[in-house]
Amino acid sequence: MSSAAHSAPYLVDAAPDERTDLLGAFHTVRGASTALTAHLSLEDMMLQSMEDASPAKWHLGHTSWFFETFILSHYVPSYTPFDPTFKEVFNSYYVSVGARHARHARGLLSRPSAADVLHYRAHIEAAIDASFGALPPAALDLLELGLHHERQHQELLLTDLLHALSFSPLYPAIAQGDVPRAEPVGNDIWHRFDGGLASFGHSGNGFAFDNEGPQHAQHLTPFALAGQLVTNANWRAFMADGGYETPLLWLSDGWTCAQKESWDAPLYWHRGDDDWQRFSAYGLIDIDPNAPVCHISFYEADAFARWAGARLPSEYEMEHAVGDQPIVGRFVEDGALTPLGGHALYGDVWAWTQSSYAPYPRYKAVEGPVGEYNGKFMANQMVLRGGSCFTPRGQIRASYRNFFYPHQRWQMSGLRLAKDI
Repeated sequence: MSSAAHSAPYLVDAAPDERTDLLGAFHTVRGASTALTAHLSLEDMMLQSMEDASPAKWHLGHTSWFFETFILSHYVPSYTPFDPTFKEVFNSYYVSVGARHARHARGLLSRPSAADVLHYRAHIEAAIDASFGALPPAALDLLELGLHHERQHQELLLTDLLHALSFSPLYPAIAQGDVPRAEPVGNDIWHRFDGGLASFGHSGNGFAFDNEGPQHAQHLTPFALAGQLVTNANWRAFMADGGYETPLLWLSDGWTCAQKESWDAPLYWHRGDDDWQRFSAYGLIDIDPNAPVCHISFYEADAFARWAGARLPSEYEMEHAVGDQPIVGRFVEDGALTPLGGHALYGDVWAWTQSSYAPYPRYKAVEGPVGEYNGKFMANQMVLRGGSCFTPRGQIRASYRNFFYPHQRWQMSGLRLAKDI
């Protein structure tokens, strides 16, 4: 996914039970990744629909490459790589590590086979098991980072696969069971905040990526944040009122993009004989009016907010609104691989903010190759907050910053409105 990088040292003086907890988490996360692909065909595993996406098989290989490259090859002198050619095949954007297979051509990698990739994963897991007791604190830091990195790729695997399957006239499903339906959200609820000087960013307790810090102060003016995400019914009203045909609602770049791409609805919406439908993890389904709208760009979200007489929140407002509340919302573990909404401030869909993805004051990238994980992407992208129904729950914190380019729509992205008061 786009986010990432490093934490304060993890369990520097780790007690035996704490080290065991980390090893258990390693196997839990690794098992969750393979479970996501257990029902896929070999053909499904190879699909790559655009340069921004990657095949499911590649995600499984890359997340194994991470542990091999940054932990096993560096901290375990006796380790022998599974296949030296994988160093190039599964490198993503770590230029300092070495050569990389072209991103746009990952879907052409018929070899290594899916079976080879699963053997690679088993090899890495056995090597971590065998060496875990002797790993130094710095390697444990990287192991924890690798777990969060893999959780990000679990979400990416789902979104990338959904995009690839959307091109099939069969509209195949990746979720099983009946399509969940959203309950009406009821009357609009707005949360009011007085503003003032507040602290933002990760406090340093527990894991965080480097782009979540350092913690710093920021002044907020009084604002209100919608207690509910914008729904499909809201979005249809925007469409019916000419939202996609009214240039005064749009940023200049957004209008140009919408015209060039012929946008007239969110991604995956299809105009049926009688009404709109959308492609989802459950295949082609009817538009649920009460569910949050998803698969929209920043440009579309911004245009809707202007049409609604509101605006997008800043990432600081989103973080201030959740404060230290428990993380309550709908995530991938809940099993409903479609947004259903409600009044939670987390989950269902990532909410676009008006904030550019930029470094916080005094930010410094982590030294070494893992420093490429985050800092070099801090330009021309926008921040999203809150997580989605494709996001692992353990990945989300109040300070978590996701980021994508303003035109991108294949992620589970929606919006929540804000107002000045």
